[in-house]
Amino acid sequence: MCDANTCMQCRMTYRALDAKGLDYQMVDVTESANALEFVKELGYLTAPVIVVSDHDHWGGFRPDHIDRVAAGGATESEAVEA
Repeated sequence: MCDANTCMQCRMTYRALDAKGLDYQMVDVTESANALEFVKELGYLTAPVIVVSDHDHWGGFRPDHIDRVAAGGATESEAVEA
């Protein structure tokens, strides 16, 4: 995993989420063993990992997915977690 403060993909993802006005919770996997185990169980080995729901998640900077979620691709009850 990388450092979210210096990782370009993480910073670009945060900026894109902010620009779209999406609410999200940032969880630092270097500080949470549970979060690290969770993203590994999803199959990811790099950051960022975006989790919209149990079946909607992706790794890396994906503006196409961010656009989809911003356009209503997720229900209101599904907060974006980065």
